[in-house]
Amino acid sequence: MNMIFGTKLKEVRVENNLTQKQLAEFLHVSTTTICQWETLKQEPSLDALTAIAKLFHISADYLLGLDL
Repeated sequence: MNMIFGTKLKEVRVENNLTQKQLAEFLHVSTTTICQWETLKQEPSLDALTAIAKLFHISADYLLGLDL
């Protein structure tokens, strides 16, 4: 996972007025997991990445910084 993911995740979470706890509840993961994703200490699974993209109506490419 690249360094952009954590920044993009936090950006869309804040733009959607969600706390880490609320996002964790939507995704059925722990708050610690969200924190670790945002600080790049852990990478989400492909299923989690897909769920995040669907939740925020954005592409996985956007989250990964691959869109132009």
